[in-house]
Amino acid sequence: MRKLVLTLAAVTVMAGAGSACATKKFVRGEVDGVNGRVETLSQSLEATQQQTKENAGRIVQVDQKADQAGAAAKNAQASATVAQGAAEAAAAKANAVEVSSKRLLFQVVISSDQGNFELGKADLPGDVRARLDELAAKLKADPAGNYIEIEGHTDATGTPEANEKLGLARAETVKRYLYETYQIPLHKINVISFGEQKPVAPNNTRDGRAQNRRVVVKVLA
Repeated sequence: MRKLVLTLAAVTVMAGAGSACATKKFVRGEVDGVNGRVETLSQSLEATQQQTKENAGRIVQVDQKADQAGAAAKNAQASATVAQGAAEAAAAKANAVEVSSKRLLFQVVISSDQGNFELGKADLPGDVRARLDELAAKLKADPAGNYIEIEGHTDATGTPEANEKLGLARAETVKRYLYETYQIPLHKINVISFGEQKPVAPNNTRDGRAQNRRVVVKVLA
């Protein structure tokens, strides 16, 4: 009986030892697997960080190129604005030279002291149209006149900017009437606004302001 007990005890110890060995092997296997996965994740993280750095570098390069393109566009726009200003100045100078070289045949002055242009308005009353009808008759009678210059003027009431626009509106109204009523070619008509810059009478009196609200139509050859 004693031998049987000892034998069973020995078997139990051997089984426990075998189980312990198996557990250690399993743990070592699991640890090795975890270490492998950690190493893989570490390598993947390093690769991701490197890719992120490279992408950041590309973004910086793209931003720099965009800034350079924006600066180039601004410079081009500024150059275009300067060129346009120069072209307009050249055209105005050429037009002034052309006008100065022409001979004045006759002119018609339409002013508010004659009961025409009202304060702050560009509408053509009936008496203004009658004056323009006389002008058209002269043009037909003397076909030598081949150029018409229309000047818009105002009194000093209001701001210079508003008077500049009002003078131009009055000149354009006369131009439209001559074209629509008598089919005078538009390329023969030039309009300009002097606003309040060229008064013919003092602006501190009612009559003086009425004289300054005027349109001057010049026929040149």
